[in-house]
Amino acid sequence: MTTVGKLELTVKISELPADVQTAENGWKSFEVDCDNRIVSISVKPKMFKKLEDTQATFSLWVAIAGKRGYVEKDEFVLEKAAIQVFERKPKV
Repeated sequence: MTTVGKLELTVKISELPADVQTAENGWKSFEVDCDNRIVSISVKPKMFKKLEDTQATFSLWVAIAGKRGYVEKDEFVLEKAAIQVFERKPKV
């Protein structure tokens, strides 16, 4: 019998997405190229605002986590995306 687990992914970005689309209810959608795999991400407006605020506050940062959704060739959707921001310190 196999042990049951769940797969969660962390997609790390350190800059605001350039091409952001606004969908229904103000949700923001954008794509991230992760080692030649395209990840489609949709987040609530409040979460995207968190990214914008982070860009203005920190010079170095990383963000975003979620569950892998459907997969299609070299592309997949990050479901239940949650933005968690961490300030990065420059390496000395």
